[in-house]
Amino acid sequence: MDYQSSIIRDSTPMENLEKQLICPICLEMFTKPVVILPCQHNLCRKCASDIFQAANPYWQSRGTTLSGGRFRCPSCRHEVILDRHGVYGLQRNLLVENIIDIYKQEYSSRPLKKGNHPMCKEHEDEKINIYCLTCEMPTCSMCKVFGAHKDCEVAPLQNVFQGQKMELTNCISMLVAGNDRVQTIISQLEDSCKTTEDNGRLVKQELCEKINALIAVLEEKKSELLQKVTKEQEEKTSLVQALIQQYKEQLEESTKLMETAFQSLEETGGATFLTNAKQLIKTIVEASKGGRLGKIEQGFENMDYFTLDLEHIAEILRDIDFGTGDEEEEELNEEEEETEEESSQERKVDAPQ
Repeated sequence: MDYQSSIIRDSTPMENLEKQLICPICLEMFTKPVVILPCQHNLCRKCASDIFQAANPYWQSRGTTLSGGRFRCPSCRHEVILDRHGVYGLQRNLLVENIIDIYKQEYSSRPLKKGNHPMCKEHEDEKINIYCLTCEMPTCSMCKVFGAHKDCEVAPLQNVFQGQKMELTNCISMLVAGNDRVQTIISQLEDSCKTTEDNGRLVKQELCEKINALIAVLEEKKSELLQKVTKEQEEKTSLVQALIQQYKEQLEESTKLMETAFQSLEETGGATFLTNAKQLIKTIVEASKGGRLGKIEQGFENMDYFTLDLEHIAEILRDIDFGTGDEEEEELNEEEEETEEESSQERKVDAPQ
């Protein structure tokens, strides 16, 4: 008797209990239920075996030499790992079996309510109990004998019902197996994505370290060259400042002599004037003929000899790319070899006959 669909009941606690006793695969009450460890969900042993076989096609039979297999619980998708005994290694849920037995005894003793079985629309007193294979629809015996299906091929409704249910169960098993394969691919792709991110992070770190090292070399060279320019600048400015100081001292002495000369010109006494003027004139002449101060050459201020031609280095930096170092080295070696071969051939041509 089909305890799931053949009895029409009101919503009762027993009906709610029935829903808890339905296998999620075959949608019937459990038969020889087993416990799927560790998630504690139940499956019919046959349904569990079908899922296990679909997920592990190379697992042949009980007692096989293979180490076991795995599949996912259809209720929670938890991965169940089995030993070499396969499904037979799972523990039977005796409590659920006893509850099902009590449930069946309870409803087998109760009378069926009116309308508990679908009735034929053409023959209202006839139950639908056969299946028309030609028209692919359920019907009653009277339709086969006297009605629209008298020339059709029919089969017992229960046989077709079980066959279709078995086919649907197999389809579910295929879907479960397909979902497992898809889940495996998703896991692999997720692992690949994570590995790619990790590898990218490492490459970025290494790239930053190398570029920072190159920048450090440039900064060091920059500091070195700046020191050279600063040293030359200080030496030149020191020399010019020394000359400025010398010229200032000379200007100061000349100014003092001028003041003395103007004072002498104001002298009215001839004897006194002649006495001082002769010595003053001599001093002015000596000062005028004195050692000449140094001068700077034309273009002394220029510092354009501190010039860097970095265009070729800039080109090299612009050409930096991944995997180009070895290729450039090979190209340089090939160019050198070609140059040597050309030189050798020219020497042979120029050699006296």
